[in-house]
Amino acid sequence: MPSAPHHLTFHYTLRNREGRVLDTSRGAEPLGCIEGAGQIIEGLEEPLLAMTAGETRQVVVSPERAYGLRDDAMVQKVRRAQLPVDDLKVGDQFQTGPDRLDPIVTVLAIEGDEVLLDANHPLAGQELYFEVELVTRRLATSAELQAASQID
Repeated sequence: MPSAPHHLTFHYTLRNREGRVLDTSRGAEPLGCIEGAGQIIEGLEEPLLAMTAGETRQVVVSPERAYGLRDDAMVQKVRRAQLPVDDLKVGDQFQTGPDRLDPIVTVLAIEGDEVLLDANHPLAGQELYFEVELVTRRLATSAELQAASQID
C-alpha cells in the first residue's frame, strides 16, 4: 500500500542560464506543496522528494520537465478590440480571463488594429536553474489533501 503524500516546504532561488535571478522565496515564507498535486513543476518536485529537511541542492530543470517547449501555434494575431485592456505596449502581459488558470499572454507586436499575442508560458523553452533548500517534510494532513484536490 503506497504511503500518504508528503507536505513539503522549501526555499528556492530561480535563475536563468545567464545566472540572473528570476524569482526567489528568500526573505519570505517558504513555499509549500503537496507531493503529486501538481502544485510545482515536475522537474523540481522529484529532487525535493529525495532530499532531507535542511538539505540544499542545485537543480537544473529541462524545459520538458518545467514549462514545456515553445509552441509556435500559441502565437496568434487578434483584433485589438477583442482584448480586455485598452492601453497596450509590446512586452505587456495580461491574463486572458478571470480564472487564475486562464493563460497569461505577452504582447509581441502591435500592427494597426491587430495585436500579436504569445500564449506560451514566459519560461517555456528555457532550462531553469534552481537552488532549493528543503525546510520541512511531513505527511500531508487530510485537510491539506482535500484543499489540494480542489485546486484543479
